[in-house]
Amino acid sequence: MTNEEQLSALSEAPAEQRGERPAPPRKPAAPKKARPKGAGAANDPVADMLTRVRNAAGARHENVTVPVSRMRVEIARILRDEGFITSYEQPSPRELVLRMKYVGKLPAVAGLRRISKPGLRVYARKSEMPRVLGGLGIAIVSTSAGLMSGRDAERKGLGGEVLAYVW
Repeated sequence: MTNEEQLSALSEAPAEQRGERPAPPRKPAAPKKARPKGAGAANDPVADMLTRVRNAAGARHENVTVPVSRMRVEIARILRDEGFITSYEQPSPRELVLRMKYVGKLPAVAGLRRISKPGLRVYARKSEMPRVLGGLGIAIVSTSAGLMSGRDAERKGLGGEVLAYVW
């Protein structure tokens, strides 16, 4: 037998004959548990809502359903007042339905960006209110007088936490 034949015979031999320990037997994979729809709380509910609206606009959906909170209802009101969505309604105490707005085939919401995040809060003084896309977009600001657009906060002389930009 040549060296090559011996090597090939060794590689084909079971692990015990080659002087190695055999591999432990594999456990069968546990089946994945089905997650109930709507379960699980988001760490950042505002970012979750903005992501749902962004995804719905990209997929050209007519409606978007989000869980209800007072802040989400106020954000929906601002989006409606500024012309980014057609309307919103609360069919049940647990969900909020936003009707998306389209100009032809293009969504009225071209982009959304979360600015102040749970790990890094961003604030703006009344004199430093950000302008989004040179005034074509809006900043959603949480002030002491409630949620409002950046322009409204500037008119009222209020500063606050900059939640998001919408354009």
